[in-house]
Amino acid sequence: MDKWFAKDSTQYFEIFSSSHFTMLILYFVGVLFLLTILKYKDKFSPLLPYIQWTLFSFLLMSETSYQTWSIVNGLWNPSGYLPLHLCGIASLIAMVALATKNTHLSYICFFFGLVPAFMALVTPELPYDYHHYRFSKFFIHHMAISWSSLFVMIIHGKKLHVQALVGSYGLLVLYALVTGYFLNPLLDANYLFLANKPTANTPLDLLGTGFWYYIKLGAITLFVFILQFCGWNYVIGRKG
Repeated sequence: MDKWFAKDSTQYFEIFSSSHFTMLILYFVGVLFLLTILKYKDKFSPLLPYIQWTLFSFLLMSETSYQTWSIVNGLWNPSGYLPLHLCGIASLIAMVALATKNTHLSYICFFFGLVPAFMALVTPELPYDYHHYRFSKFFIHHMAISWSSLFVMIIHGKKLHVQALVGSYGLLVLYALVTGYFLNPLLDANYLFLANKPTANTPLDLLGTGFWYYIKLGAITLFVFILQFCGWNYVIGRKG
């Protein structure tokens, strides 16, 4: 147990290894289950509160255990361990959205959390394999973020309006500006990967550097939001 929760490990993560594929399969099983709930919502309605609070618990335990691990191992610092990356913010929003079922927070959670958390699962910035706590925390947390982003919309059960798309994108741009021009310089941090790209190989490597990096990142984010908007409304339209 001490080694599992330790600062270091001799077992390093390899992308698309058997342990990685196992987690991706588990993620897609969860997505299929949630889509089944959407299709047969009335039949699954007694289970919804249990799913709601299970996801909330996963998010809460993941974040609190991560902060505890970093403190116990003398690693915690504001430049790397505050939940200010997009998935961290999405996790906090998801917890409040799950607890309150607030419609507007559900919209923001859907746009902020669904795809970014999935992309993190595909290209993890992760040092250790399944022998270490960080592996379990990373995959449970990011799966829960993505699943929660879909689940809150299943509870909502209606089509998205354009205002939800525009409002969520505008809020993200505002947060990026605050992070890039204030939080990152203040904390000497790289939240939202605005100062530097991730150390892992990700699609962000294709965006170049400098001014055009930010322009392309903003354009791709808007494109993804539009795809989510159209995809959700198509699914709800077919369900109806």
